[in-house]
Amino acid sequence: MADVAARERKILVAVDEDEESVHALSWCLKNVISKNSKDTLVLLNVKPPRAVFSALDGTGYLFSADIIAAVDKYSNDVAECVVEKAKKMCKDLHDVDIKVETRIEHGDPRDVICQMTEKLGADVLVMGSHGYGLIKRALLGSVSNHCVQNVKCPVLIVKEPKSS
Repeated sequence: MADVAARERKILVAVDEDEESVHALSWCLKNVISKNSKDTLVLLNVKPPRAVFSALDGTGYLFSADIIAAVDKYSNDVAECVVEKAKKMCKDLHDVDIKVETRIEHGDPRDVICQMTEKLGADVLVMGSHGYGLIKRALLGSVSNHCVQNVKCPVLIVKEPKSS
């Protein structure tokens, strides 16, 4: 066990605005990060690509540059808020100082999480699970399943306990 605490690890945690990722980060802080570790926690938020709007949408409404800029600003604000909330959780839930880095990236979360895991040299990827059923998962795709299949490091998927 002393070996694990002495080794520097890079732990990548995928965070978004959903409760599942908040639970995964909380669980990681309580169960993965050890007291005397030299771990670096990387909080990654991936903003999905912006929907492409033409000047005239299918219903005949015009989208001005101001509206598109407002949508982009809102998306950036949400990403910043998610990352700040996650950083605050790291300070509040962990009684020792741990090194925390943040990244906000753009693109398909499945691909970007896999790419960043590789690029940052993560030792482990931690993420929440939405717990979709078979049909919903087939239609929407599972980010966690994609990552399990495509990253080279261990992947820890944290499920929220079912409420009774």
